Amino acid sequence: MALWNQAHRAHRALAHSLDHLRSILLLGTRLWVSWQFLKSGWLKLNTWDVTLELFRSEYQVPLLPPTAAAMVGTFGELFFPLLLVLGLFTRLGALGLFAVNLMAVVSYWHVLGGDGFEAALGQHVLWGYMIAVIAVVGSGAISVDAQLETDRRRALAMS
Repeated sequence: MALWNQAHRAHRALAHSLDHLRSILLLGTRLWVSWQFLKSGWLKLNTWDVTLELFRSEYQVPLLPPTAAAMVGTFGELFFPLLLVLGLFTRLGALGLFAVNLMAVVSYWHVLGGDGFEAALGQHVLWGYMIAVIAVVGSGAISVDAQLETDRRRALAMS
C-alpha cells in the first residue's frame, strides 16, 4: 500500500507540473493551425482569378455556386484563424475553422481520397483534430477570452 501511495503522489506531482504547460500548448496549437489556414486564405485572396478558376473547375463544393464558395472559403480561412490567434470567441472560431477544414476535405475528396494523397489527407485530419481540441478545451489562459473572464469575475466580486 505504501508503494501505491508513493506512486500516486508522484503521478499527481507530475500531473500538476504538466498542468502549467496547458496554456502554452493551447497557444501553440492555436497559432500553428491558424497559420496553416491564414496562408491558404491569403494566397486565395492575392490570386483571386486563380482562386475563382479552381472553385469553378477543381473544387467541388456542394450546394454553393463557385464564386460564393470561393468567397465563403476565403473568408473562413482568414476570419476564423484570427479569432484563434487572439483567443477571442475561441470556441466559435474553432468550430468555424473546423467547418472550413471539413468542407475542404469534402470538396476535394476526389483528389484527397485517392491513392498517393494520404499525406495531404493526413494534414487535414491533423488540423481537424487540433481544431477539435481547441473547441472542446478552449483557449487557455493566454487569450483574450481568459482576460475577459477574469475581468467579468472581478466585476462580479466587486458588486
